[in-house]
Amino acid sequence: MSINLKKKKNAVVSHTILILFALTALLPLALVLLNSFKDQRSIVKNPLSWPQMWQFSNYVDAWKAAHFSTGFVNSLLLTGTTIIIVLLAASLAGYVLAGNRIKGTMLVTIYFMVAMTVPIQLFLFPLYFVMAKLGLLGNVFAVGFILAAVNMPLSIFLMRTFFVNIPVELEEAARMDGATTMQLISKVMIPLVRPGLLTVSIIVGISAWNEFLITSTFLQGQDSFTATLGFLSLNNTYNTNQGLMMAASVIMIGPLIIFFLGVQKYFIDGLVSGSVKG
Repeated sequence: MSINLKKKKNAVVSHTILILFALTALLPLALVLLNSFKDQRSIVKNPLSWPQMWQFSNYVDAWKAAHFSTGFVNSLLLTGTTIIIVLLAASLAGYVLAGNRIKGTMLVTIYFMVAMTVPIQLFLFPLYFVMAKLGLLGNVFAVGFILAAVNMPLSIFLMRTFFVNIPVELEEAARMDGATTMQLISKVMIPLVRPGLLTVSIIVGISAWNEFLITSTFLQGQDSFTATLGFLSLNNTYNTNQGLMMAASVIMIGPLIIFFLGVQKYFIDGLVSGSVKG
């Protein structure tokens, strides 16, 4: 009886702590959503009050002022380009490194682990010089290659972990059946590491969507701005209109929240299945 009581107390304490953490994360978001429907005067007077008049026009004005119609398209193109490049390269590299198929596999793995600690700021000037010489400033797809390179070390390390978890016997059986290397990778290995591909896609996608430093450096001109750059461009012009700024914030984070809520189960399953060994 005492054991059950102790378990119940531990469960109550655990749930209380989790609820407090959830409230800490959700209350600021709720305040942003609430104030996005208020005018500047109401926000300054009492940011915690319920809107007396719902200012839906804040969303219309924010959409137009931040040029989100162009920004979201550019963000989708940038994020999609980054994810595709990362998945193609990281899955192949992860497969090679997981099976010790090249000499110095451990050194290459350590290299990618160390590369994750190198700040991108070290390469901004030479990259800018090369991009300018090639005439690629403002090119969303070219910036996608840069973001892919930035996210590549972590992605390769994660994909290697997923490939390590695949039994060697499956590969040996496919080889005995006459499968080529490409057939083995595309028809046997890739379907088995789909949770890993989804996990990497989510991590890289969110990173690319929210990226500011690289995009602000290489994407010049309103037509090439991403949604993030469009939102941040409001700071100088509309920083006195907090209702509009908060409406723009909701527009920015809303799709990410909905997306993550939809894929969180697969994301968590992918992280768990990739941490079994390796």
